[in-house]
Amino acid sequence: MRYLTLDDQSVLAAAESDPHGLIRSLGSEKVVIDEFQYAPGLIPAIKEVSDQLTPDEKGRFLLTGSTDIFRSARTQEALPGHMARLELYPLSLGEMSNQSRNIVDFLLNGDYQSPTLETPNREDIAGWILNGGYPEVQDRSPRAKQIWFRSYMEGRLFKDFETLYAARGDYHSKIKALTPYLAGLCGNLLKYASIGNDLELDDRVVKHYIEILELMFIVRRVPAWLKNRAKREATQMPKLHFIDTGLACHLLGLRDANQVLASQHYGGLLENLIFMELCKQASWSQQQVDIYHFRDNRKHEVDIVLEDSSGGITGIEIKASASVKEQDFKALGKLAEFAGSRLKQGFLFYTGKDILPFSVGDRTFHAMPVGLLR
Repeated sequence: MRYLTLDDQSVLAAAESDPHGLIRSLGSEKVVIDEFQYAPGLIPAIKEVSDQLTPDEKGRFLLTGSTDIFRSARTQEALPGHMARLELYPLSLGEMSNQSRNIVDFLLNGDYQSPTLETPNREDIAGWILNGGYPEVQDRSPRAKQIWFRSYMEGRLFKDFETLYAARGDYHSKIKALTPYLAGLCGNLLKYASIGNDLELDDRVVKHYIEILELMFIVRRVPAWLKNRAKREATQMPKLHFIDTGLACHLLGLRDANQVLASQHYGGLLENLIFMELCKQASWSQQQVDIYHFRDNRKHEVDIVLEDSSGGITGIEIKASASVKEQDFKALGKLAEFAGSRLKQGFLFYTGKDILPFSVGDRTFHAMPVGLLR
């Protein structure tokens, strides 16, 4: 395919001045258009061409970018029925260790025989959190990693942010204060008013900034699971996770595994790591799932809820400990009472080495070693 990038100022200028002319000039060529978010005006031009294609001609355009232009409020017209949308996350732990087990399918298939695992110690797990999944930092020295993360954030916040937000006044300092604050909220409920009070910002501005950071694939908000699907995003607070734990550690000033382990944020970062591993592996699992969290009126919480296409759910708790006891499954028991027959199975990820069954009432839950992820 021919490759064009809108980082090239000449190509960008052509796209902005005459989008239809640029697309028509490509003729019948198949083309990659990278950093597509910089020229949303190309969408009507691509749609015009796409409308005329025969089934054999489909696949003319591969549109890539570092922000989700097709969910942006600035996008005037998307391409319903004309495109397939795919999110590419940073590398998963399984990809980096070259293993093919898909953790989502493993959990949902019901065969919980222990595979042969190398049991990671606490320092190994902290290292997974610290390194994250961006390919560019995996083989770099600690100092080089910090230089990369700093340059990455400066480039994203001072370039991509402006493509999605009509900035007024000094937003740079607000974003610089907000991003490390959000890194400290990994695995926690997102309370816009509390963030606004702490940072002396209007809570509406806070919410809008976080929406932009989500479109930029910096953070991800996780809605609460309710039986009524229509109420999920409107009635309860979402949880917050970073797309990459390495970036979150950088923003928190955590530079080595011992600092991660000693940090007050370790539990939230471990939850973030496992949440994102499930998101990554769900993108190629045989069983399709949506991902939520659960919190009832009495504040019983389950960290992660997977909902399959039939409406059945799987509850997942996370514990930063190598030992497990029956009491640790209490929240899963509350989810079972709330969800009834819709709850198919429940798990607790811990840092031990064995898959262990636990009976809670008339349910059997399982403790799962974090080592299954890699």
